[in-house]
Amino acid sequence: MQIGFIGLGIMGKPMAAHLVRGGHRLFLHSRSGVPQDLRDMGGQVCASPREVAQYASMIITMLPRTADVEQVLFGPEGVVQGIEDKEVSERQMVVDMSTVSPSETRKFAARINQLDCDYVDAPVSGGEVGAREATLTIMVGAEENVFRKVSPVLALMGKTITRIGGAGTGQICKAANQIVAALTIEGVAEALLFASKAGADPARVRDALMGGFAGSRILEVHGERMIRHAFSPGFRMELHQKDLDIVLAEAQTLGMSLPNTVATRGLFATGIADGSAMQDSSAIVQVLERMAGHTI
Repeated sequence: MQIGFIGLGIMGKPMAAHLVRGGHRLFLHSRSGVPQDLRDMGGQVCASPREVAQYASMIITMLPRTADVEQVLFGPEGVVQGIEDKEVSERQMVVDMSTVSPSETRKFAARINQLDCDYVDAPVSGGEVGAREATLTIMVGAEENVFRKVSPVLALMGKTITRIGGAGTGQICKAANQIVAALTIEGVAEALLFASKAGADPARVRDALMGGFAGSRILEVHGERMIRHAFSPGFRMELHQKDLDIVLAEAQTLGMSLPNTVATRGLFATGIADGSAMQDSSAIVQVLERMAGHTI
């Protein structure tokens, strides 16, 4: 299959490489430039999203923010312009694997569908490691027949692939994921900081908790980062805050309160203001350390 891939950052680059290894021909575009190793693997460099869409039957986007997706799809030299003057004969499909607004995603899907093209929202969880190892969890919003068509491609990048429902539901699921992840990271930070200040060895506390009901992947991975103060991302704090902004905007639209999400988002904001924007989100523990006057 001829696949376009737009957005070749920390996540997008290894994801695209898996597709090449899976036997697909890739048409590539990224505002930061196409990495040389993807070129060496046979990826074709395109000057714009429009050019990508002129050749690819499936166009995948992996971008930081909602506005970036909108610009790539509908802006000057965007995907839509390429679809309108496409050189491929089969029905095209846009697959957005970014983490963006569910409400805006539904609007994007409607606009793409009007062009007789399919639209899939397929955000991922698993971070850079999951992208490199093709073990991502992929949450999909698509019609059942479209999901069947896209699944073999997604399977080259992820291990757990779940159709949630129609357009936008993949993003809703990812928003829920980010609530759980953020609040659990903050909870682990509080627990280990409490144990340390109370005089217990936080590493041994973590080991003990891993064997009980409090055990989790976040306690395992992020807890170790907090104890070691090793905050190389991972998943950057600035992006986790961005995701919680999406969550809270949707919650406001729904007329509901998410008080602990608000509090955790505030701690991320403090960490970013203190210089931790590019660190892993587990660096939230440093905010709590300063408040407690104690370092793990």
